[in-house]
Formats: sequence, C-alpha cells, structure tokens
Amino acid sequence: MESVPVHCPACRRDHTYSPPVYPCPCGAPTTPPVLPGSPVVPITHRTWDDDWVTVRCPDCGRQDQWPQPELCCPCGAVLRVPVRPVAAPGDDPAPEDGPQLAGPSHIPLPRTAPAPRPPFRAVAVHGAGGALATAARYLSWLGYRDVVRAAEPSPARIDLRAAGLLAQVDTVTRPTTLRDVECLWLNALRASATSVFFSLSGYAPDAAARAEGLGMPLFVIDPAGTPRPVNSPADELLSTGA
Repeated sequence: MESVPVHCPACRRDHTYSPPVYPCPCGAPTTPPVLPGSPVVPITHRTWDDDWVTVRCPDCGRQDQWPQPELCCPCGAVLRVPVRPVAAPGDDPAPEDGPQLAGPSHIPLPRTAPAPRPPFRAVAVHGAGGALATAARYLSWLGYRDVVRAAEPSPARIDLRAAGLLAQVDTVTRPTTLRDVECLWLNALRASATSVFFSLSGYAPDAAARAEGLGMPLFVIDPAGTPRPVNSPADELLSTGA
C-alpha cells in the first residue's frame, strides 16, 4: 500500500506514513487499509480494543488481528492512524462519489523493473532477546550484510554490528533518552559507520528531535515484531534500503 500523509495535531508537523506489512498464514503480505485524509487521534491511554484491528487478507480472505497502525511524532505525540473497518461477509463496499472506472486492481511492474523487496516476516517479540533478533533480521532485510550481535554486553551499548553499521536496541520500559541517541551517534562517528536505533518504548521528544537533526534512523519495534520508522531518516532507509 502506498504511503499516506499524516498531520500531527499537537505540533502541526506533516509526515508521510507507510503502513506496516504483516504475513498472513497463507504467505501473502497483509496491510491494514489506512484511510487517507482522515484525522489521526493522539493516544493518551491504551486499551486492548484500540490497540488491535481486524485486517482481511487480500488473497485468501482470512481475517486476523494485527496491531493498530501508529506513528510516533518527534514532538512526543503517539498518533493512531485510522483504518477502514472490515465489512461483514456479503456487504457491498460503500460507493464513492463520481463514476467508477473498470480496470485492474493493480498496475503490473514492467519486466525490466527490479524485483521489489519481499515482505518482512514479523515474529512476535518476547523479551530482550526477541527484540535483538527482530532488529538483526530487519537490518538484514534492509540490505545490511553480515549483521552480528555483540558476543557480550558492550560498554558502549552497541548491540548489533554490520559492515559500516552500528545499531542499538533499547528494551527498557521508558522512552529512549537523548543521551542514548547521542552516545550511539558518537560511537558510530568514531567508527566511520552509520547508526540505527531500535526501541520498544519509543523516544523522548528531545531524543527524537536530536536524531532527526543527526540523520539517525529511529525505529520502534511493535509487539507483533515489526520495526516501524518514526522519523524521516528511518522513512528514507526503509524506502531505499542499505
């Protein structure tokens, strides 16, 4: 699914949001159908019903529960992105204004186009080890070669390494701090490497703003095991790959 514009009501910043892709058991990629142009809702408290949405697989029709699409704005607001509800079996889709033109549901890629990156296979995260494994697989999926985990805890808190890359995975329950971001950036600078940060609990506003200025990609790993980009450098990395 294509990216959609998202406007933060807290700081009025505009973002481009790419919804996550989840693997249906049939093997097809499944994406929550976000509603372009619908206002996002700041999350102030969480409930089970609000954190999960029903998504129908476009290939086999199976319906599964997946995490509700969210975007973490650098201002600190966490925004819930609206999703089109799944119609009941037999319901016709709501008509749209204007004439309906017949045509294919997608435009085939030219034969000369490079093959798109296959969908990332998410695995539910259980504990710090699961978060590290997810980040390592995601970096490999982005195109980084020979991603390895630190053999033992590093004083510099470097959790993952690859050719020209240092990455940190923050698994604590508080938002990642400004100091964490700056320390990773300085260590990568000394090693003439790129830095990428993953977090389970998001980022403090000053940490997010600093990473944006440094060009450091920030990702939040959701409970289903999909890293989500939360700043412009991460969006760019997801788009272009390593």
